[in-house]
Amino acid sequence: MTERKITVNALARVEGEGALNVRIRGGEVEIVEFRIFEPPRFFEGLLQGRDATEAPDITSRICGICPVAYITSASQAVEQAYGVEITPEIAALRRLIYCGEWIQSHVLHAAMLHAPDFLGLHDVIAISELEPELVTTALRLKKLGNDLMEAIGGRAVHPINTRVGGFFKAPDSAEIAALLPELEWGIAAAREMALRFARFDFPEDAGDYIFVALVHPEHYPIETGRIATSTELDIPVDAFHAHFMEEQVARSMALHGRMRDGSAYIVGPLARYALNRARLSETAKQTAGECGLAEVERNPFKSILVRMVEVQYACEEALRLARAYVPPDPPSMPLSPRAGVGQGCSEAPRGICHHRYEIDDAGRIVTATIVPPTSQNQPQIEADLERVIRSSLALDDAALQWRCEQVIRNYDPCISCATHFLKLSVERG
Repeated sequence: MTERKITVNALARVEGEGALNVRIRGGEVEIVEFRIFEPPRFFEGLLQGRDATEAPDITSRICGICPVAYITSASQAVEQAYGVEITPEIAALRRLIYCGEWIQSHVLHAAMLHAPDFLGLHDVIAISELEPELVTTALRLKKLGNDLMEAIGGRAVHPINTRVGGFFKAPDSAEIAALLPELEWGIAAAREMALRFARFDFPEDAGDYIFVALVHPEHYPIETGRIATSTELDIPVDAFHAHFMEEQVARSMALHGRMRDGSAYIVGPLARYALNRARLSETAKQTAGECGLAEVERNPFKSILVRMVEVQYACEEALRLARAYVPPDPPSMPLSPRAGVGQGCSEAPRGICHHRYEIDDAGRIVTATIVPPTSQNQPQIEADLERVIRSSLALDDAALQWRCEQVIRNYDPCISCATHFLKLSVERG
């Protein structure tokens, strides 16, 4: 009986450390394992006993690419526990800095990590030799996102101007106004990049997905909303754990997220787009149509196109918010610690990032539960791998390995985000 094995000991062009094991025997797929072996980082344990106002700064260190996602979800959770409502001006500034994170993260993945797969190249350096203007534009777009985060957050990586209740200092109007010309350029640049990527040769594939994302009645969700699914579930953020769970598997140092009935589900660009396409700007919807995206896109290989449509939207939204910017006064809301439970959820570039904190009457965190996007996507990644392998058995081993790695990179997995969960119990004699 013929046996084929695909082994990738260290996945390339992803954030963090992961591996892949596949075994095919007699034309049947026997084993598909997306292994995460990066050591756990104990962030939930680190939070125990800390003042709840420290949660945004501590959790932002989970990821250097999407720190605003952790800052926002953590802040929301503490604000809910303390009964704090932020002002519209603070909310607008929070959304504006989040736009910067979407821009820089999506462009980093799409142009520099994912695009080489479709061009048959190993890295962005090789792209720069063939299409230098594409790489130059991508770097400028990424810098635009970084500049936006720095202008509001004090620095582009792990912002220092954010806090529970708002910001330490409101940026000057002139600082925000200075970004307007580049944001106008960014809209056109993101659109052109999306149309360039639409010319890629995409594998034929379609997943039978349960999409999960935030939804909002007024705008495409980034920093706030309710949690909805394509199976018509519509719940507040604090009902998340009643419908979703995490489980430990031997092959991964990150928990696997599932619905309570055991179903796998998908979060991230495809899910956001499927549940919120109507809330995109008309120009972003036009770009999506010209890229060949269906109104509900089920081909995971086309997630790169949805990401670039979201970059265009984020530039448009940032431009709108920057033009209407009014410095919040005060820049943050007063806090009064009290015992309670708070939950927060926002749309990280890779999907919903949910935080739950139990806080005592002195304002200290008793328990913390953080559910990052990549943990939630792991079961669906493995399901995608099995489906794609079954339809690609005619490929030789090298081509099949390339296709499998591409399947994983469709999700832009943030492995470091996912490996933080383990509870540590020490018994001493």
